[in-house]
Amino acid sequence: MLGLISLPICALGAKQPENKFSLFPAASTAEGLQRADSLFAAGQYAASVPAYKSQVWQQRQASPALLLKLAYAQQQLGHYPATLLYLSLAYARQPRVRTWRQLATLAAQHQLVGYPMTWQQEVRVQAHRYYYPGLQVLLGGAVVGAVWLLWRRGPRGAWLAYAGYVGLLSAYLHFLQPKPAGLVARPGAVLMAGPSAGAAWLSTAAVGDRLLVLGRQDIWYRVKWQQGEAFVREADLLVVE
Repeated sequence: MLGLISLPICALGAKQPENKFSLFPAASTAEGLQRADSLFAAGQYAASVPAYKSQVWQQRQASPALLLKLAYAQQQLGHYPATLLYLSLAYARQPRVRTWRQLATLAAQHQLVGYPMTWQQEVRVQAHRYYYPGLQVLLGGAVVGAVWLLWRRGPRGAWLAYAGYVGLLSAYLHFLQPKPAGLVARPGAVLMAGPSAGAAWLSTAAVGDRLLVLGRQDIWYRVKWQQGEAFVREADLLVVE
């Protein structure tokens, strides 16, 4: 079950610094990975999974390609919660429309919520994919523009144009920044109207349901639920983005 590996998932979330995880296998594990790849290619998925898991959770070296292989192996073994987990981790590290479609298709098969398969969602996926490169370009433009204006002592019109550019940058940060999401990790996870066991009960989520995380209060996550908000215990949710 997903709940059994909550600690490593938090450690591998997209919020963690990139330098904690190498995108390439270390030399000491290369032989084991080569053997796992050979087993995977031969269709011996159960035999290949332990080496891949070791690379993810012990070596902390998880490329999107490795995560996708692990997801495929788990799917072939009939472990849909683990498949969702590794697909979600692969998507968090490298957003791709194809990966999202795999997630949405699997979720639909198990009647899970939080995986829209619409053109609007695919636009969001593309925006997430290019968010950080685009942000670097916009920030670079802001720095160059500020230096030029200060050096040239630009006219009032130039400063107004620069203010508009900064406004565009702010809108980019506000509307396009990827939002964290979590997978429900335990059967019967309860969604409450407030961050308290005494709050009104709203619904019960299924293992694998995907919830956008809006914030955190004590031991509760505030999440988006239908057209409103709900609260779920942190022990019941694995934040993977």
